[in-house]
Amino acid sequence: MKYNFKQIEKKWQKIWESKSLDWKAKDFGKNKIYILDMFPYPSGDGLHIGHIEGYTGSDILSRYFRMRGYNVLHPMGWDAFGLPAENYALKMKKNPMTFVPKNIENFKKQLKSIGFSFDWTHEINTTEPEYYKWTQWMFLKMFNLGLAYESEAPINFCPSCKTGLAREEVINGRCDRCKSETEIRYLKQWHLKITKYSDRLLDDLKELNWPESIKELQRNWVGKSAGYEIDFQLEDKSNKIKVFTTRVDTLYGVTFLVLAPEHPLSSKIARGDYYYITDKYLRNILSKSERDRMMSREITGVFTGNYAIHPMTGRRIPIWISEYVLHQYGTGAIMGVPAHDKRDYDFATKFHLPIEKVVQPENTFEKFSGENSVSVYEGFGKLKDSDEFSGLLSEDAIEQIGQKLIEKKFAQKNVYYKLRDWIFSRQRYWGEPIPIIKCQKCGNVPVQEKDLPVKLPKITNFRPTGTGESPLKKLKNWVNTKCPKCKCPAERETNTMPQWAGSCWYYLRFTDPSNKKEFANLSKLKYWLPVDVYIGGAEHAVLHLLYARFWHKVLYDLKLVPTKEPFFKLVNQGMILGEDNEKMSKSRGNVVSPDNIIKNFGADSLRMYEMFMGPFDSAKPWMTDGIKGIYRFLNNAFTLANKITRTHKHQIEEDKELLVALNKTIKKVGEDIENYKFNTAISQMMELIDLMRKKLGEKKLDKKHFETFLKLLFPFAPHITSEIWEQLGHNTLLDKENFPEYNKKYLINEEKIIIAQINGKRRLDLTFPAETPFEEIKTTIQKHPKIKAHLKGKRIKKTIFAGDKIINFVTN
Repeated sequence: MKYNFKQIEKKWQKIWESKSLDWKAKDFGKNKIYILDMFPYPSGDGLHIGHIEGYTGSDILSRYFRMRGYNVLHPMGWDAFGLPAENYALKMKKNPMTFVPKNIENFKKQLKSIGFSFDWTHEINTTEPEYYKWTQWMFLKMFNLGLAYESEAPINFCPSCKTGLAREEVINGRCDRCKSETEIRYLKQWHLKITKYSDRLLDDLKELNWPESIKELQRNWVGKSAGYEIDFQLEDKSNKIKVFTTRVDTLYGVTFLVLAPEHPLSSKIARGDYYYITDKYLRNILSKSERDRMMSREITGVFTGNYAIHPMTGRRIPIWISEYVLHQYGTGAIMGVPAHDKRDYDFATKFHLPIEKVVQPENTFEKFSGENSVSVYEGFGKLKDSDEFSGLLSEDAIEQIGQKLIEKKFAQKNVYYKLRDWIFSRQRYWGEPIPIIKCQKCGNVPVQEKDLPVKLPKITNFRPTGTGESPLKKLKNWVNTKCPKCKCPAERETNTMPQWAGSCWYYLRFTDPSNKKEFANLSKLKYWLPVDVYIGGAEHAVLHLLYARFWHKVLYDLKLVPTKEPFFKLVNQGMILGEDNEKMSKSRGNVVSPDNIIKNFGADSLRMYEMFMGPFDSAKPWMTDGIKGIYRFLNNAFTLANKITRTHKHQIEEDKELLVALNKTIKKVGEDIENYKFNTAISQMMELIDLMRKKLGEKKLDKKHFETFLKLLFPFAPHITSEIWEQLGHNTLLDKENFPEYNKKYLINEEKIIIAQINGKRRLDLTFPAETPFEEIKTTIQKHPKIKAHLKGKRIKKTIFAGDKIINFVTN
């Protein structure tokens, strides 16, 4: 028989469709595992290669754990609100309500054509009123807690998308969605008080099994800095300038102060003739967009003619104003320490200000750096020219200088964060209506729970206005209503929620999607949470992942969810590049269509090749010739099955070489699946099938051993293995079979030497049994006294395991 993948895959997809309840999580007495993909926006273009990589990984895990006897929740849904759909709708001149359902149907058809075992009985859609009723309900819970509030504030506004954006949606001054330059506007906006959870968002990261790089991105985004807020008294004693610093050990090197142009004192502090120069500078700088100021490489500033008094030395310190100081960080004023800060150094050299070194490297291998032999040293070290603190190390000096400042009432300890409250309203149409009624008498009044959901009306003209008002403002019949409190005429809030709102809690609804009385039953949430494995792209590190953690913590405080965190383990799949090793894009002409690959090679070949290309979490280029090798592998398995069916004799003498290889493969494939090393699992199975072909020629291949191989291959290539399983005389589904167990007596006890490095420098060699998994090797080496000594006081940012021979810890 020929390997007719089109016929085989169509046949088994129909069988799975009719038996989909076999994938439904229903036995709550069993061990559970919740395996979740970041659900997609159903675009008109359909699935792309990157989608398939993540979904294949999660499907392998789901099929594997079902075979291991677990109760598996593996659902799929649609994140269909927000700018992507609306911008497409504007281009097509169609309301999103008309095409989003069609896109969803196309996505489902594609997902089923690849054999993914999603539980479609748990499907959700963020644009359905039955779903966003609970998004609105949760918003009202936050409103009642004071966590949702409205205020006028400077926001990033995208002139192309014609809406305000959260800070997290602006990358290098550009809209993350359309890449247009943003501008600063003052608009009245809804905010969620995510800043109230800053410490918990940081502290609870330690409980999560996430990539260290993602944790570090979240730490940096929250940006907690503990330091001292120091008062610099103006020379005329009319006021004080507060400066926040984490490096109080450099205090004796302060030679100037700089205020941000927006600082309250900037327009008042100039003296004498400097007033006119300062006023002209401020008018010029404040006319620029914040982005232009942040991106400008030109060093500008103006001296105010005024001075402050150094709190420790009594020296006169000149006060300047410059655009390089940002008003939203710290106090909007900085102390200039040019010998120990590169930005301060550049400013000082431009305006010929003094540069005084007060911290010198303790380590002789560290050097001061700077052009023309002028020194800048930003690290910790030993103090000099710092009165009684000279000779102290920076760590000790920070504590002692800070204590003296506090005693003299010149400073206080404080903590600052980069994180800002989440701007939660959008001046667009396609989103969840914010369930607030605006009453001139009562102010902002929540919609009554019995009146939820506030449904999004279908309109023809949904083009954004760009005026700061949503297109919904034009719908007078929808906007005009009565105040729930005083019954006077009032208006609905016309701004809508951002596209992140529905995705903040969708994983909760998956556990109980048909519940009409509550967003999810608490007993089901207690059983399923947290999500055990969450697979998706690293690009969501400080958008979806940060927002979802905040949203979850609010629900946890309300005792509506049983866990502090939503996602226990996070796995980022790597990007699949074009054959030119560049990111796939239509403009480059390097996009690979999954539909064409399925048509020419089959879904099983596509699934396996995406897993075989390289490590799951690494970027790798697509190579069409590579999938031909996988296709040959599957053909060989199919041909071997045909030969076994025709020639198999039931009593075949046991072959030790085959038994050793088979048990080694069982062990490795199981461990590799659980460690997301899908590529090496496939390599191992390729070696085994080559040996089996050889053993069949020697008449030493037993049918039962080939059937064991099929069970190993099944999670990766479910169509072909199901077909062969049936051809071999079985009338049960492979889904119902147990994953094979290996016999230890057939495992050859080999050893391997692992070289342990820290930042690329060899520190230790250790010997391990050949089959020791990576996590065990990593843990053992980290606990070794020699490694612990080298890692003391350092944070591991990344762990690289190369060629099963070298482990390298990259530290900060």
